[in-house]
Amino acid sequence: MNIIVCLKQTFDTEAKIELKDGEIATQGIKHIINPYDEFAVEEALKIKEAQGGEVTVISVGDDQAQEALRQALAMGADKAVLVKNPQGDEYAVAKVLAEAVAGMEYDLILGGHVAIDDGSGQVATRLAQELDLPQVNVVTKLELKDGQAECTREIEGGSEIVETPLPAVVTCQKGLNEPRYPSLKGIMQAKKKELKQVTPEELGVEVEKQVEILEIFLPPKKEAGKIIEGEAEEAGKELVRLLKEEAKVI
Repeated sequence: MNIIVCLKQTFDTEAKIELKDGEIATQGIKHIINPYDEFAVEEALKIKEAQGGEVTVISVGDDQAQEALRQALAMGADKAVLVKNPQGDEYAVAKVLAEAVAGMEYDLILGGHVAIDDGSGQVATRLAQELDLPQVNVVTKLELKDGQAECTREIEGGSEIVETPLPAVVTCQKGLNEPRYPSLKGIMQAKKKELKQVTPEELGVEVEKQVEILEIFLPPKKEAGKIIEGEAEEAGKELVRLLKEEAKVI
């Protein structure tokens, strides 16, 4: 069972984000594997341990993304690929990933269902479309047998089971597993494992971004709420007036 895991390096969930000149100031911020992608790495390793095969982790980003790939290698992945393309929206990233994995042998592609930094949740779905593969999102339980993937997803008020033939793209949700910590032995072995670096040009793909971010800004601070005092009838009238004249919602 050969598995490809798509992962992204993101800001630490506990990092204090600051903005400078309309952009996120990255200096001094710790970077980690996107937590949902970490579920994907762990699930791939569990499948490999049960059924054999190979786990390849792949990321699109700059040189700093090597840290996340090395961590996945230390967890137990066999090899890694970094596509050096730091500037790219979801459309461009999916196009580049599709070209990168097209030449690999795989039975399953895993990834997180969303990245915690932008929250778009588009790349895996776009990748499945580019590769013409079935895909199942937000999976909390995954079973593989007889060339099929049985995926359990949480839905409002319960859960549903979706079966799909392999190969397929599956995105992972919290609850699927508990990611392991890299061992000292794993960290030492990761230094010797293959981490291949390629560029979109070397892959023979030229992709232009479809979305341009003009500015990143924090939402305005919320004003303190108002307490309306008085009898119910008078307070009700004052509430309606405030909603109409100040909040302008009615």
